Order: sequence, then C-alpha cells, then structure tokens
Amino acid sequence: MRNVTRNVDLGQKVRVAESLSSRAVGLLRTPRLMAGEGLWLTPCTSVHTWFMRYPIDILFIDADYRVLALQSLSPWRFSRWITKSHGVLELPSGMIVQTRTVVGDQIEFINVSDLPAGVN
Repeated sequence: MRNVTRNVDLGQKVRVAESLSSRAVGLLRTPRLMAGEGLWLTPCTSVHTWFMRYPIDILFIDADYRVLALQSLSPWRFSRWITKSHGVLELPSGMIVQTRTVVGDQIEFINVSDLPAGVN
C-alpha cells in the first residue's frame, strides 16, 4: 500500500482480511508487525487491540481510498467508530509519524492481485 499524497510506502506485505472470521482474528495471532507489514480489514468501521501484546497505528479509509481518520492504539484499547470507513489499515506503531500521513491523504493498493475481488 502506498500513500500517494506523501509519495511513501505504507507496506509491501499487507494481508487482506475480508471474511468475518479473518477480520475477527485480525492480528491476534501475530507476535508483532514487522516493518513493511500490515493488515487491511474490509469492511471495517472500528478495531480493538484486546489480547494484543504490541501497539499499532491504524488508518480509517473511505471507499475512495482517502484517509478519514487515524489513530495509534496501545494494547487493550478500542478505536473510535468511523461510520463512513470502508476499511481499516493496521500498521506497525510509528508508521503514521514516519510517513507523515494525515487525514485526506490518498491511499493506493500497489499489488492489485492481492486484493479481494471488486477492489481497485
């Protein structure tokens, strides 16, 4: 995934969670996110870090792939509820600051073959 507005990569190894079960499990079974890794949850309007051992950064993205909201979450927290969110991109902690990502930035999926059907 790439932040087109800032001309910076957000992750080269972003998994897609689009089924109810894959979204429910999310990152719970991972010891941590490495640089370049992430999880795209769709559809999704909020997330949590219950039972996680590490913090994450999250981007709420609308149907036009613009950042609606962003948040850093410590373990055992709930995110805000963003009703217009099409999906949530979960990234390693610190990526929001490192990439200077802000609300309104345009996001694109670099490797379209990895996306679920119907996503451009």
